[in-house]
Amino acid sequence: MTLDEIMNKLEELGSEQTKKTYLNHGAQEPLFGVKIGDLKKLVKFVKKDHELALALYETRNHDAMYLAGLSINPKKVTKETLQEWVKKAYWYMPAEYTVAGVAAESEFALELAREWMDSEEEMIAVAGWNTYTNYLSITSDDKLDKAEICSRLHQVETTIHQERNRVRYVMNTFVIGVGVYVNGLQDEAKKVADIIGKVHVDVGNTACKVPLANEYINKTIQRGKIGVKKKTAIC
Repeated sequence: MTLDEIMNKLEELGSEQTKKTYLNHGAQEPLFGVKIGDLKKLVKFVKKDHELALALYETRNHDAMYLAGLSINPKKVTKETLQEWVKKAYWYMPAEYTVAGVAAESEFALELAREWMDSEEEMIAVAGWNTYTNYLSITSDDKLDKAEICSRLHQVETTIHQERNRVRYVMNTFVIGVGVYVNGLQDEAKKVADIIGKVHVDVGNTACKVPLANEYINKTIQRGKIGVKKKTAIC
């Protein structure tokens, strides 16, 4: 399918209710309001066309940008492309999901995560923290730098409540990710979770809630799912 054909299909699949939901969460025009499940059905039409995926992101249309992240081959993505993508991720869905998921599966995952996490731009920092969390979720423990992970946990412990709004959310997610996906660091993650307690994030006109990190980790322990890695970070 061509770019125009995909955009026409996205328009057909859009709904005013879904569009309103995205707008409430922080999206801006242009967008059609396509449900994620419907976007995933279009992946097969884009998946093998790297240039088409890139073109979709460049439209600045939220639905097209999200589809680009679902469709692109992260092993083919250049660092320059990811740097451009993160600059254009103006709200949390492309930053936390699209960019972070693709970056985590790219060969530049740690390099970009480290750079972005300390950015002065809120959405770039958001993408950085979630890139690292996603990387933890798909990477075997023997390839992880546990000393660095503990250092980042300490950063969360000492700075989270002074951080920017959405950065607080992804820092909390990082603590959960360490506790859930990295064997041997549960105690460290739970200690930090206890210290930071409830994390307050302004989620706007939505019903979203910030999970309690310790509660989430304990539930995962009870289910016997600690250390179980994901097959993909892209979702």
